[in-house]
Amino acid sequence: MKNNSCIIILDFNSQYTMLIFKILRKLKVYCEIYNYSDISVDEICNINPSGIILSGSSHSVLNNGPMLSNKIFNINIPILGICYGMQLIVKMLGGIVENIIGCREFGLSRIIIKKYSNLTNNIYDRINSNDRIFLDVWMSHNDVVTKIPNNFIAIAGNDKCQNAIIANEKDKIYGLQFHPEVSHTKCGINLIKRFVFNICNCIPNWNISNIYTTIVNNINNLVKSNDKVILGLSGGIDSLVTAIIINNIIGKRLICIFIDNGLLRLNEYKLVIKLSKNFNLNTIFINAKNKFFNALSNISDAEEKRKIIGKVFVDIFLEQATNFSNVKWFAQGTIYSDVIESKNKIKSHHNVSGLPNNIGLKLLEPIKKLFKDEVRELGLKMNVPHDILYRHPFPGPGLAIRIIGEVKDSLCKLLRLADSIFIEELKNNNFYYRVDQAFTILLPIKSVGIIGDYRRYDLVLALRAINTSNFMTAKWVKIPYNLLHKISNRIINEINEISRVVYDISDKPPSTIEWE
Repeated sequence: MKNNSCIIILDFNSQYTMLIFKILRKLKVYCEIYNYSDISVDEICNINPSGIILSGSSHSVLNNGPMLSNKIFNINIPILGICYGMQLIVKMLGGIVENIIGCREFGLSRIIIKKYSNLTNNIYDRINSNDRIFLDVWMSHNDVVTKIPNNFIAIAGNDKCQNAIIANEKDKIYGLQFHPEVSHTKCGINLIKRFVFNICNCIPNWNISNIYTTIVNNINNLVKSNDKVILGLSGGIDSLVTAIIINNIIGKRLICIFIDNGLLRLNEYKLVIKLSKNFNLNTIFINAKNKFFNALSNISDAEEKRKIIGKVFVDIFLEQATNFSNVKWFAQGTIYSDVIESKNKIKSHHNVSGLPNNIGLKLLEPIKKLFKDEVRELGLKMNVPHDILYRHPFPGPGLAIRIIGEVKDSLCKLLRLADSIFIEELKNNNFYYRVDQAFTILLPIKSVGIIGDYRRYDLVLALRAINTSNFMTAKWVKIPYNLLHKISNRIINEINEISRVVYDISDKPPSTIEWE
């Protein structure tokens, strides 16, 4: 029996894979992403999803690009190949893909619907006076399909790409040379909906009530009646929601540990005390600043800093665990974007790749398959206050990855104060909730400045503000110049050691949200 609430996306390292994922989740269809090399056809059969989507890729099928087992076409599961995914289908099933001069397309393009398909029926952008049906789509390809496999038909195309949409209706295998997941393809979401609901017969049951019930059932199945759980609590929404869920199920058998590592935001300690009392969490507070600064001494590499911080955290947790009997689980507020970025080697998240293999405790990660917006929905269900739910995210390694180079207590104090000024001004000017994340970065360079009649040679600070729906892609925010001016003046005037402020105008991709 098909799992009518699941689509599997096989990722060939496409920059757009997360867009597909987010569209499906917004359509209330559960989906999971697997790197093409991380899951076998037999494992896909065990999941038995309603459909499979093959992503695009920067690779070429003509140049030893990643492949799949041909068994995938014999398991009676509908398949949609996008860009590289389509070319892969064609090559594996005996068609021809070529690199032809003049046929590459990057950007907006218009294709003509030539034949009926279950995928495209009644989906179009324009019909002209000759009854020609057009779609405006976003192309991004060097190679082109010149011969489609047996049992396929060409549904749509243009002069450069005769086979822009292909279909094997009998086996429910479809290919799109363009990207339906990007907003430039006007009918793109409709095409995805048609595949998911009409061809795969998915049921849109991915909603917050079902999510919560599933999480609770999983915890009840994993954590036995006498088991205790330790959890690293911070002022962040991910760890807080995780703690509240577990606390609702096992009560005082959850032991929350808040570690002041010296790398936190201003007044974080006071906030966590307040949250612990409000949600009746059993929390132990530990001052471990010296341990962290000693471990980070003379360390400048970002990845090394992340892993050191993760190790020190775990060492403290394990030390605390020995003070209690029956501690079996180590709980974390890991979310899906952490997992994806670590798997794709974009950066290590200390709660994903900073853990040793022999910690002696089993991992409990209840919200591991959720994105930030879904975690916020859960928090809302559990009466977490709005100002906490929509507080800007803060990375697990804290200020250590916002100080470029070696981390010192004195630099953390500077950055903490600068960051609080930035956030305070955003709030004072009703701009804070128009931004998904804003923070400051201390750079390892100095710049000449003048205060009164005195020359100074002090540090440079960068401001960063982004908007995003999933933290996998992000756009820099156009903060008004007068507000930037006010923020810059305050920081330079109130913090003697900073002589210059700059603003980061980089999107993700190609840049990441954090600098390290």
